[in-house]
Amino acid sequence: MTESLLSGIRGNIAGMAWPALLTGPLASLVALAGELEESQWLPPAEIEHRQYHQLMAVAAHAAAESPHFARRMAAAGLVPAGLGSPEGLRRLPVLKRREVQQSGAAFYCRSIPEGHGPIKETRTSGSTGEPVVIRRSAVSQLFWRAISLRFHVWSNRNLAGRCTSIRANLPQVLVQSDWGPPISRLFETGPLQSIPSNTDIPEQARIIRAFDPDSLVIMPTNLEALRRHCQRNSLAIPGLRLILTMSESLTPRIRAAAESYFQVRVFDCYSSGELGIAALECPQSGLYHLMAETILMEVLDEEGNPCRPGETGRLVLTDLSNFASPLIRYDTGDYAELGDTCACGRGLPVLSRIRGRVRNLLRRPDGQRYWPRLEVDFYRELAPVIEHQIVQREADLLEMRLVVERPLTEKQEADLADLLRHAVSYPFRIAFTYYEKEIPRGPGGKFEEFLCLLPDDAGGEAGKG
Repeated sequence: MTESLLSGIRGNIAGMAWPALLTGPLASLVALAGELEESQWLPPAEIEHRQYHQLMAVAAHAAAESPHFARRMAAAGLVPAGLGSPEGLRRLPVLKRREVQQSGAAFYCRSIPEGHGPIKETRTSGSTGEPVVIRRSAVSQLFWRAISLRFHVWSNRNLAGRCTSIRANLPQVLVQSDWGPPISRLFETGPLQSIPSNTDIPEQARIIRAFDPDSLVIMPTNLEALRRHCQRNSLAIPGLRLILTMSESLTPRIRAAAESYFQVRVFDCYSSGELGIAALECPQSGLYHLMAETILMEVLDEEGNPCRPGETGRLVLTDLSNFASPLIRYDTGDYAELGDTCACGRGLPVLSRIRGRVRNLLRRPDGQRYWPRLEVDFYRELAPVIEHQIVQREADLLEMRLVVERPLTEKQEADLADLLRHAVSYPFRIAFTYYEKEIPRGPGGKFEEFLCLLPDDAGGEAGKG
């Protein structure tokens, strides 16, 4: 951790205000965070070597304790030592979300090594509403918390500032005096305001402006809706200094619009409920660094071969710290563009961009699949569109879901349909569906600008959060 953050740590031994002394789990957390501060600067080859050494330890335990993983290994003709290289690991078929769901108790390890307990469960529904339950050890949870401290350092958050967090599954708006454990047990933090993600956008703006936070934690599509409302009504958040986005893919358009209007930095985090924080935006370059001390990354093309820098492929991740649930070669369902080395000097693997889920791929009737260009910047030039979503339900049909300021004319609908056909380079049939206030969100409050619901596109959607 940086010197400035370390200087703010408070101990948990009575009477020792300086130097701060820590015991128990907090001492382990700070020690691990300090190790992560050093390990990020290791050469890439050394990081990879240590990753595969750790993977063999996880695989050896899982092969003995997880019936499902033992079957995976046997079917591939592998032993744990065979996973000690990229080539060996690729011999093991990827693990799909649906496979985790269907394997039941056989997926989990029957026991964990001494010192790794206790075990807790994490439940995630991704973007489909189909739950995946992951068991996590105390060691795995410790890595999550240490990476969260790195998140605070890299984003240069003001821990003493006021924070607003907009998230799902809250019964009401809550305000508490600090940010909660473990961060509030290590540092003096400001107050935290939590807002349910299904709160009406004008009401969100009112509540946030009254609290006037220093930092705002928000999903990208929620940020875009908030920015549009504030810009239309000339509303400011005077104290805001930092916006932190997570749980969805942050598009360059949403980032640029938010930074331009609010005049603050947007810092992005890639995470999943199964694996925690997997990648963070580099503080210097804006690229994404994988959290390689706890996660091993593969970016694979459609044939399962490794992508080269600049190529986009499916993101497959392996958890290196969880000895309770063997998430080894887990297909997240997300696509990402592999990056090259980063100018910051960190040896952590690089992603240039996280593009989103497999469900964000348009499929033409001829079977061709690609990321659609929707030309959304031109919608309001043609019609009074407030919010939009494009959904593919049939091979030759796109549904344009809209929230509008006033009913559209036939010409406006025709112009939007022509624009969409031109943008996706195919003469799809276009159907219009209108919503009064907002387009319904998915599980967890997530929202996707383009959504393909054709068969065979539903597997493996861990998502960005």
